[in-house]
Amino acid sequence: MEGFDRPDTFFVEHFSTEEPDDGKQLKLKQCKQKFKEFIRQFHEGNFNYKYRDALKRNYNLGRYWVEVNLEDLAAFDESLAEKIYKQPLDYLPVFEEAATDVADELTAPRPQDEEKVEDIQVLLSSDANATPFRGMKHDVVSKLVKVPGIVISASGIRAKATRIAIQCRTCRNVVPDIAIQPGFEGYQMPRKCNTQQTGTALKCPLDPYFIIPDKCRCVDFQVLKLQELPDNIPQGEVPRHLQLYCDRYLCERVVPGNRVLILGIYSIKKIDKTGGRRETRNKAAVGVRAPYIRVVGISVDGDNTGSGTQAPFTAAEEDVFRRLAADPEIYDRISRSIAPSIFGAEDMKKAIGCLLFGGSRKKMPDGLCRRGDINILMLGDPGTAKSQLLKFVERVAPVAVYTSGKGSSAAGLTASVTRDPSTRNFVMEGGAMVLADGGVVCIDEFDKMKEDDRVAIHEAMEQQTISIAKAGITTTLNSRCSVLAAANSIFGRWDDTKGEENIDFMPTILSRFDMIFIVKDEHDQAKDITLAKHVMKIHTNAGQITEQQADGELSLNLIKKYIHYCRTKCGPRISKEAGEKLKNRYVMMRSGTREHEKDTEKRPSIPITVRQLEAIIRITESLAKMRLQSFATENHVNEALRLFQVSTLDAAMSGSLDGAEGFTTDEEHEMLTQIEKQLKRRFAIGSQVSEQNIVADFTKQKYPERAIYKVIHTMIRRGELQHRMQRKMLYRLS
Repeated sequence: MEGFDRPDTFFVEHFSTEEPDDGKQLKLKQCKQKFKEFIRQFHEGNFNYKYRDALKRNYNLGRYWVEVNLEDLAAFDESLAEKIYKQPLDYLPVFEEAATDVADELTAPRPQDEEKVEDIQVLLSSDANATPFRGMKHDVVSKLVKVPGIVISASGIRAKATRIAIQCRTCRNVVPDIAIQPGFEGYQMPRKCNTQQTGTALKCPLDPYFIIPDKCRCVDFQVLKLQELPDNIPQGEVPRHLQLYCDRYLCERVVPGNRVLILGIYSIKKIDKTGGRRETRNKAAVGVRAPYIRVVGISVDGDNTGSGTQAPFTAAEEDVFRRLAADPEIYDRISRSIAPSIFGAEDMKKAIGCLLFGGSRKKMPDGLCRRGDINILMLGDPGTAKSQLLKFVERVAPVAVYTSGKGSSAAGLTASVTRDPSTRNFVMEGGAMVLADGGVVCIDEFDKMKEDDRVAIHEAMEQQTISIAKAGITTTLNSRCSVLAAANSIFGRWDDTKGEENIDFMPTILSRFDMIFIVKDEHDQAKDITLAKHVMKIHTNAGQITEQQADGELSLNLIKKYIHYCRTKCGPRISKEAGEKLKNRYVMMRSGTREHEKDTEKRPSIPITVRQLEAIIRITESLAKMRLQSFATENHVNEALRLFQVSTLDAAMSGSLDGAEGFTTDEEHEMLTQIEKQLKRRFAIGSQVSEQNIVADFTKQKYPERAIYKVIHTMIRRGELQHRMQRKMLYRLS
């Protein structure tokens, strides 16, 4: 955003100072008359004069603008629409003059204090296909373009002069009403006074003029920074950015994080080079121009579901979606279609299916909102396809952002505040969770993040907002997205003998996940044989698998569109019977965890609170949304409770040392201390003793084998056993 308000920036058409000839002026007058006829006469159906009525209604409400669809203009006169597309700099001001004249006719007579008619701004919209960032070349300069993207920052509102008056300091000669071209263009002040000083001793020096502020006419303008959509970024490329210039009634229509379709004039401005020698700097700047877009229309995707940047659904597609929703096996088909090349993990795939569809967002009468997005954490051994599932979700979700925990900071995930180099003001730019608003943010290596960075996303995960109070900027951004995170246990692999020590997360972050899956790489010969066959089949038949789907699977494009359709068209609620069943099961879960705490004298690392009840409600609603049903039934509640049981409840129980692995009572603690003392007395550091002999000797003394291994593992971690012995023990314990 460098140099956008400097006076030496300009459009390419205005390099020449030649005045338009009479033929062109005549042509512009004829077009102005046609524009007037279009606003007066264009109608739909039963003589519904669309633009004439809209212009009169907006003017009376104090909104001095009218939005015109270019397809309507082409239906009225195709040559007019073509002129707007190819020469908007010449014909758009004429269109606005015509709209102002028609508004003068429609609103006359006006009160005496409003004798002068206000200037009308014409906002354009179009149903044409959008052009990606990388498709805009030199041949579209000064033409109308339609570009999709994400707004990542917005400047404050400032004023730009449209007409100025200048005065000579010496002879006091005034040059009134000098027009300034729109956009980032400025005005070059004359170097000499044009007054003929005859018979006077006064002689005007160089650069005599100054601007008279009281005689200037100004409009509001705002500068936006647009980033290209993640779907359009080639692999390995950095996302590109483009400046947007919005003026008058287009200001403050969007906030950072909005997905938008921009209709505007592709323009260029002079690059403001800084640093280096003056000769080199001036030489490099000659003929080099930077692009920007002067906005004439904005279409905002209100829910950020991708609807503003995707084509609307056709009747044939809607028919396919309704038939899919009526299929009783749709739930299983969706789970089979999620990462079909990954063997097993059925429950995790079903949970990810629920995450993609999501529950229903609710706004309470007191203004508070309850989120409908589902958060999932996959925790466990490496090599269990956690990252592959995250990559698949990034491809199949309508809106998705993928990031790694080690390479992400709190500012990168939430929002950052930077200083604008041209104005020296602070500007806020949205991070990954703001850009994923309305979709999914996939965070890999979640355990590698710093604790301070994880704390930063607490508010974003539950309240789905990001509050910023930095450098004088106090604001709140929306982050209505689901979080799909993958992490390893604290020891790299899940250790059954360590219990809760495997989980290196605070209860504050764990309670915000609706489902937590403990993924273990268990040794089972039958399962290993099946898995090996599946992997060999993928590698030997890779080409055929990509070309054809297995029986019942949905294609990637179809499931993506179906998710988008369900999220935009369906918002189910819990039925009365299902709600009653959920209430009873929640009370039972709470009493079960209380009994567990009494038995083990220790609180589970994943508490069961009201958040978990709301999590089950969201899962239930997502199951109903898959079938496009308005109300969730008891069958949906049963499946939601089963998913919650195999994920969060099992994780809560395995995170605590209970049953055979429980070493929490005073007697057991004393037993562990005795084993440790005997080991330290008998084996000095550096001695080589067989592991089997140690276990056999202590087993004869009636010590449990689990207790022996626990003490040995603790001593290995503290470095009290030699290295060779440590390798043997780790292998045995794994």
